[in-house]
Amino acid sequence: MEETLFDRIIARELPADIVFENDQVVAFRDINPQAPVHVLVVPRTRMQSIAEASKHSPEVLGAFVQGIAETAQTLGLEENGYRVVFNTGKDALQTVPYIHAHILGGRRLAWPPG
Repeated sequence: MEETLFDRIIARELPADIVFENDQVVAFRDINPQAPVHVLVVPRTRMQSIAEASKHSPEVLGAFVQGIAETAQTLGLEENGYRVVFNTGKDALQTVPYIHAHILGGRRLAWPPG
């Protein structure tokens, strides 16, 4: 797999507004926010999209989901709620071929989303 923007952020080769990190994930603010709070959470274990999740261990995937929840808690989103979105593939407008979760919050979100 070719190196991505997210690989470079995780390696600290590119700047990012990091809001949470641990041994399993790095979370940073989206540069084109779609809500008052819009953060991307990426696992340190590389995979291209959620479509590849079945190739990884439950421990890796569980740590990723736990990192998403810990990021939301750190951002103070638990009381009023938030949305977690995975874009997978070109029709879903996945722009970086590295799995990432969008955490959106800070206001009431509309439905349907797209």
